[in-house]
Amino acid sequence: MKRPVKASVKDEKLIEIRRNQIIRGAVTLFKEKGFHRTTTREIAKAAGFSIGTLYEYIRTKEDVLYLVCDNIYDGVKEKLSEMDVNGGTISQLKQAIAYYFHLMDELQEEVLVMYQEAKSLSKDAIPYVLQKEMEMVDMFQVLLRNCVRSGEIELDEQQIYVTANDIFVQGQMWAFRRWAFQRRYTIEEYIELQTELVCHGIECKRGKVKHGNLSTKA
Repeated sequence: MKRPVKASVKDEKLIEIRRNQIIRGAVTLFKEKGFHRTTTREIAKAAGFSIGTLYEYIRTKEDVLYLVCDNIYDGVKEKLSEMDVNGGTISQLKQAIAYYFHLMDELQEEVLVMYQEAKSLSKDAIPYVLQKEMEMVDMFQVLLRNCVRSGEIELDEQQIYVTANDIFVQGQMWAFRRWAFQRRYTIEEYIELQTELVCHGIECKRGKVKHGNLSTKA
């Protein structure tokens, strides 16, 4: 269930506008300083208004972190909804992986903030945020199940669950391990390598890898 963030202002449209300003300012500060070293006064200044105005739209600094994480997850999920998960071919699986990884590249700063700071969310907020993440993992489970139904791959439900999570984390890894990966790979090279590993794992389960070469239906 979505965690309510109380505001003293009653105008819902104004609340949305001001909170978007707060989120933009906070993301910049959290990237630079981290959540704990950022003050609410700094957040207010980055958002473009006074500390008094800030507290008309939130109650605590933890409220700001929740709004930031919620906004990032909503943005990622909205863009992921543009993926074609209803297909049932290896080619469509590869296209979905590439689309998701490019999205992680585009939002790498925001993804980094999530992974560094989500642990500071309140106990009542963490389950909600984690559920939103699993809803995105579910998109890849749907695609993998459709590939199973079409006969393109052979995975049971446990393998589908693990593979979907693997894909999800590999995409996010581009953001939180970028200091290492970007020294060696472009995003396209990273996508190619990770996609090959995913498909290789699937093909190994089918027993169709010969002499280290992939054999997939494209």
